[in-house]
Amino acid sequence: MKRLSDILLNMKRIGIIVKKKPEALRILPELVVWLSTQGMEVFVEEEIGRLLPIKGLPPEELKQKVDLAVVLGGDGTMLAAVRIFAGSGVPILGVNLGGLGFLTAFSQEELFLILKKVLEGDFEVERRSLLKVEVECYPDKEFLVLNDVVINKGALARIIPITAKVDGTFLTVFRGDGLIVSTPTGSTAYCLSAGGPIVDPRIQAIVIVPICPHALTNRPLLIPDTSVVTLFHSSREEEVYLTLDGQIGFKLPAGTLVNVSRAKGSDVTLVKCPFRTYYDLLRTKLKWGGDIFVSGGKDCF
Repeated sequence: MKRLSDILLNMKRIGIIVKKKPEALRILPELVVWLSTQGMEVFVEEEIGRLLPIKGLPPEELKQKVDLAVVLGGDGTMLAAVRIFAGSGVPILGVNLGGLGFLTAFSQEELFLILKKVLEGDFEVERRSLLKVEVECYPDKEFLVLNDVVINKGALARIIPITAKVDGTFLTVFRGDGLIVSTPTGSTAYCLSAGGPIVDPRIQAIVIVPICPHALTNRPLLIPDTSVVTLFHSSREEEVYLTLDGQIGFKLPAGTLVNVSRAKGSDVTLVKCPFRTYYDLLRTKLKWGGDIFVSGGKDCF
């Protein structure tokens, strides 16, 4: 893992993760030229390197070689970048070219302004925790997620029973459309749509949220992120799926154990926005408090 102090002293290599959409590919050449004029060496993913005359690297080499990762896209592109750079210490700077964009902190208009600050060492970072997911039918593989782990039913499935244990102690059997286990970062993703709480990313917790529970007493639950959550479903006649960060998914056979815990030593490092706080982001993205700002904004307090 690279130390931030070493990165600041030796920032010479920039990796760019870009969504394969016209808007992102339009910005990419301009960004590469600008970084080159600042004395930076620029790399992209192999697939993008084949489309443009920019050196492409496989994910593992990109992770080892660069000092800063710039992500051009939406939250989906950001999640893909997290899988590459998790645990590396490489700061990730997300530029929102998508929709809601809770993970991509900067707008397209702010890109060059914030990059100049970063290259001068004038920036702060924040650590975001990831979850480690171990699935019984994949004994040699661990999955890392930044947002959430979801067990849910197929399109035609009935209510599915999902048994949950915390640190080996039986919690309950959730009956409904499914269950979400989330990081604080992921609390503004699927959790939010399912009625879960919004959790400040600085809080060290794991969020458990039932999806359309049959029993109204099944409510969202926060537990310490030192805990291990064990899940399995017992629906033998229905198709049930395990989905990780909305990007990786597969069928989950009945009785298959899924263990979810904090991924120690695999935090992701994000470049903080100096222009907005987390609460500014919530207020803007969720369109809170419009009447307050009409009547005077912050000064009214």
